[in-house]
Amino acid sequence: MNARARGEKPERGPDKSRDDRSPDDKESRRDKPEDDSDRDKDDDNKPRSRWPLIILAIVVVIAAIAGGIYWFLTRNLESTDDAYTDGNAVSYAAQVSGYVTQLNINDNTFVHAGDHLLKIDPRIYIATRDQDRASLSLARAQLSSAQVALDIARVQAPASLQQAQAQLVEAQANKSNAEQGYIRQHAVDPRATTQTSIDQANAQMRSTTASVANAQAQVKVADLVQQNIQSAEDTVRQREAQVAQAEASLSQAEVNLSYTDLIAPQDGYITRRNVDLGTYVQAGQQVFYIVTPQVWITANFKEGQLADMHPGQHVSIDVDAYPNLHLQGHIDSIQQGSGARFSTFPAENATGNFVKIVRRVPVKVIIDSGLDNNHGLPLGISVEPTVTVR
Repeated sequence: MNARARGEKPERGPDKSRDDRSPDDKESRRDKPEDDSDRDKDDDNKPRSRWPLIILAIVVVIAAIAGGIYWFLTRNLESTDDAYTDGNAVSYAAQVSGYVTQLNINDNTFVHAGDHLLKIDPRIYIATRDQDRASLSLARAQLSSAQVALDIARVQAPASLQQAQAQLVEAQANKSNAEQGYIRQHAVDPRATTQTSIDQANAQMRSTTASVANAQAQVKVADLVQQNIQSAEDTVRQREAQVAQAEASLSQAEVNLSYTDLIAPQDGYITRRNVDLGTYVQAGQQVFYIVTPQVWITANFKEGQLADMHPGQHVSIDVDAYPNLHLQGHIDSIQQGSGARFSTFPAENATGNFVKIVRRVPVKVIIDSGLDNNHGLPLGISVEPTVTVR
């Protein structure tokens, strides 16, 4: 029987929950951190560090000094990123139509003034020139003939008048003689003459009367001396006009023939070539552009940046495409009007709500130094000019 059955009290053994703990458990219990409330109380009792405030103050002071230095260095500078390279791009067009028979250029070729760029088939224009030359020779021959006729008219017209007047006097004398014979034949006794004589007197009278009338008419015709000379002079002037017209046609034909040979008007680079050997070009068709070596900067500054800006001020230029290229220049001129003023469709605020828009004014900047003569700047690339206004 066990102790409980025998009525005996069992003996209490040692408390394992207290005594049986291993030394490691006791050590781990001692090393366990205190709860958060106890730690916060300890932290509150410790003095706070002032280093973060000191560092922040130092940073603020350094930033203020840097800002002041930057303001001091840039207070006399005005810059913009709304700027680009600009220059002359000459549009070259054909003046006559025809097939391209010779091509001496290629894309981006540098040409000099006077170089022969391309040639258009000239045969049609040569034939036209020769035809106009023949027309000019004919007009000159007709002019020479008219001048001779004028010289003749100046002599012949007065002589014809004198001849007609003399014939009139002669006719009048013959008529007077015929009248005397007519009177005698009709005044005598019919038995003293013959019918034949009377008939002859009558016929002579009629004939001389007609001759007088004819001579008078010739005098009237010949009396237009000045009119005849004037007519000959007008013919000469007409022939002279025909000669001038033929000369003008010949000159136009020679000019058209010269247009078949396209020559460079100035130095530059061939750009946007749209013609090739054998291409048929029309008169007025644009065939390529010539970009001249002269390059400048068009900078669009805000209207608020123009107060102290004037021509002659120094400009430093940074080119986006060439970071190592630094150009120096000066302001050449300031456009008398904003870009919006000269736009094709300027903005017009027709509503009741007006919003002020900051305008930009183009400023032309000439490059003075820093540009390599053997390597030009393409037109239209972005640059950033900085103007020293004071």
